[in-house]
Amino acid sequence: MNYWQSFKEYLQIEKNASPYTVKYYLNDLEIFFDFLTAEGLSSLVDVDHRVVRLFLNTLYNRQLSRRSVSRKISSLRTFFRYLEREEVLTGNPFVQVKLPKTDTTIPGFLYQEELEKLFEVNDLTNPLGQRDQAILELLYATGMRVSECQQLSLEHIDFFIGTVFVRGKGRKERYIPYGKFAEIALETYIQDGRNTLLSKAKQSSDAVFLNNRGNPITTRGIREVLNKMVERAALTVHVHPHKLRHTFATHLLNEGADLRSVQELLGHENLSTTQIYTHVTKDHLRSVYMKSHPRANDY
Repeated sequence: MNYWQSFKEYLQIEKNASPYTVKYYLNDLEIFFDFLTAEGLSSLVDVDHRVVRLFLNTLYNRQLSRRSVSRKISSLRTFFRYLEREEVLTGNPFVQVKLPKTDTTIPGFLYQEELEKLFEVNDLTNPLGQRDQAILELLYATGMRVSECQQLSLEHIDFFIGTVFVRGKGRKERYIPYGKFAEIALETYIQDGRNTLLSKAKQSSDAVFLNNRGNPITTRGIREVLNKMVERAALTVHVHPHKLRHTFATHLLNEGADLRSVQELLGHENLSTTQIYTHVTKDHLRSVYMKSHPRANDY
């Protein structure tokens, strides 16, 4: 099967896709190529609606989720559209395939009381504690993705106006403001703990967040940082970086922020992606009702 490299370059250059997106597209493509090989098909010209239906049955037999199947269909639809454009093929066998309906799940988020426990567990007298506090404060203050947090450089933080520069999915760029708590945590870490960590490394780095050896921390390392905080706080909830992103969006909307502003802060391309956060907590609903309904309270 040819066109692998040219399709990869198309995703990287023309679609401006992130490394993660390219990785998943090519992984989906590899699964499809393996299927064609197993079926004895050596040419993409042989792929028709019958082959597509057989491929989908194979995916469902592997008990893949609807979301996973939907992504693979989208990946292959894009691949065959590219082949059409390059005049390799005259049709797209995936164009008529309907994406399976996926269940809409409400994102999990943390209540203020749970957050407060996390904010209190770090030892701010040592470098790692300062780093962990800065990570926690920044993730909650900005709603950035874990990959965006991991890629932050010192030059990306503007302490004068209180913003961070972020390069997100599809290499889209945005500035996100942060508040006083995040500012204090960042300044403490950068001026103190980070220098101690950096002294352990063999070479200099402009990455904001470093590991205990003074090298840039990984996304996995950030997840481990949060896991350890949860253990120290004795919380029974599972906390991951994306849950802090969910919490950021939910709390903003609950406090009256408009959907468009939250969309910009999160870096969502489509407003429909942000709308999943328009749910509100039961406590908030009750609070609004009790304050607003004329007959909610006794005289």
